[in-house]
Order: sequence, then C-alpha cells, then structure tokens
Amino acid sequence: MLHYIAKRFIQAIVVLILVSFVVFGLLHVLPGGLVRAQLGPKASSVAVAHLTKQEGLTRPFPVQYAVWFGHVLRGTLGYSYRQNSPVSTLLAEYFPRTLLLFGISLLLTIVVSIPLGLFQGARRNRVEDYGISGALLAVYSTPGFLLGAILIVVLNIQFHIFPSTAQSFGQSLATDADVLVLPVLTLALGSIAYYSRFVRSSVVDSLLEDYVRTARAKGARRSRILLRHVLRNSLLPLVSVIGISLPTIVSGTLIVELLFAYPGMGLLYWNAQQMRTYPVMLGIVLLLAVFVIVGNLLADLAYGVLDPRVRYD
Repeated sequence: MLHYIAKRFIQAIVVLILVSFVVFGLLHVLPGGLVRAQLGPKASSVAVAHLTKQEGLTRPFPVQYAVWFGHVLRGTLGYSYRQNSPVSTLLAEYFPRTLLLFGISLLLTIVVSIPLGLFQGARRNRVEDYGISGALLAVYSTPGFLLGAILIVVLNIQFHIFPSTAQSFGQSLATDADVLVLPVLTLALGSIAYYSRFVRSSVVDSLLEDYVRTARAKGARRSRILLRHVLRNSLLPLVSVIGISLPTIVSGTLIVELLFAYPGMGLLYWNAQQMRTYPVMLGIVLLLAVFVIVGNLLADLAYGVLDPRVRYD
C-alpha cells in the first residue's frame, strides 16, 4: 500500500509540473502579450515597458518559469497586482468555499443516487423504473447552467423560496444555508442522474450472480439480499466513476459559482480572467489539478477498501 501511494505521489508531482508548464506557456503566447493584455490596448509604451521589466518578462522563458515555480515552492504562488495580495492568500480565502459547495453537493449526490439506483435495479423493467429513468435522462440531458437558470426561475422568481445569488455568503449560518441550496441542487441533480444509472446497472448485474441465487435458496429476505449482498458490490463502479468524473464535477462547480455569484474559486477565476491577473489564474489551475489528483487517489484507495480482492503490491 505504501509503495503504491509513493508511486502515485511521484506521478502526481510529474503531472503537476507538466500541467503548470503547459498553462504557463499558453498564457505567454496570448495575442499582444501578457503585459498588453493586462494594461489594455490603449496603454502607453512607457507603461508597457515598465510592467514588462517589473514582471521579469524580458528574461528567457525557462528562467521566467523557474522564477514562478520558485514562488510555488515557497507557497506564495506569485503576486496579484490588481488585488494587491499574494495569490496564496486569495486561494486560502476562496478555496474553502468551493470545497464546501463541492463537498455538500457530492454528499447529497451519493446519499440520493445509491438508494435510487438500488430501488431501480430491484424494480427493473417495471413502471417505476421506466418513470424514474425518463426523469433522470431529462435532467442529465440539461446543461448545468440551464438547470441552474430553471431553478432560479422556479424557486426564486416564481415562489420566492431561496435567493438566486450567494453574494451574502458568510454573513450568518442561516443566510449561508439559504444561499447554498440552489447552487448545491444545480450541481447535485445532474450528478444524481449520472451516478444512479451506474448503480442501477451494477445492481442488475449483481442480482444475476450465483451468490444472490444461493442467498435466495437459503431463504434470505429480499431486503437482506439487497442491503448485505448486492449493495457493497454495486458500489464499486460508483467509486470508479466518481474518480474519473472529478474534473467534470470541478469544472461544473466553477460554472455554478459564476451563475449564482458564489464567492468561490470559479468567481475568482472569472474575475482574474477579466482583469488579466495571470498569476491568480495559474494558481487556481494548479490548485484544482492537485485537488483532482488527490481525489483520484482517494477513489483508488476506497476501491481497495470495498473490494478485498484488490491488491496494490
């Protein structure tokens, strides 16, 4: 196990270096250059030359990358002149909010999709199964931003139940609970429709296995068979799917934050893109890459916990 974790850690370091190098290079080939993109097309040549020298853009590209990577190793991730703050300070402020939104939506997704998929698998090819499958297909086919807009129209404009913006986040626990509802629902509904289908398929396959027939022959109750024998094996594909779909979930979180003005990494990235604060954009990309890599590693380890046959030697 320790050998496997160490091997994955080394792979993660290599992937992070490659991701940072590619993103750093892409930002440097923008039309007009980094400085012109930040100052605007009407900036004077004196201002452009001053900022170019100040940010060290006259040096060779490998030297620029080495300087920036040195900031990463020191934990500062560079400096944002627009926000007048180190990038690490901005990430420490915004990332916990994104993590909260992501964690609640993922927890809701797991809590709902597992029993829903188990129910569909147990009632396969019946009216209930077809009805739920049709509704989930409609939800899954709806883009996240459109689903969020529908929730805003229905639950905010029509019935005035929940606020449509999260700009008041952080004022009080009661307010936070209200403003989190629509962003969490927007993220969770699409994931529930996606994950429950995998659980259903796995339950259907498990019900055809020999150990299920043996349990039935011994007179085990249907609920005991489903909960004790079928459920654990049906969770294995879900763990794999969650690990694979983490980048999609994270990108969806950024879009939802922008839609609901939620003060998280998505809104910070959008503002950084609008103001051309590239150190902030680089820091966000690097942090999200770390988050995705760690999430995939945890999913692999959870797979081994659920299936004792898996060995990491």
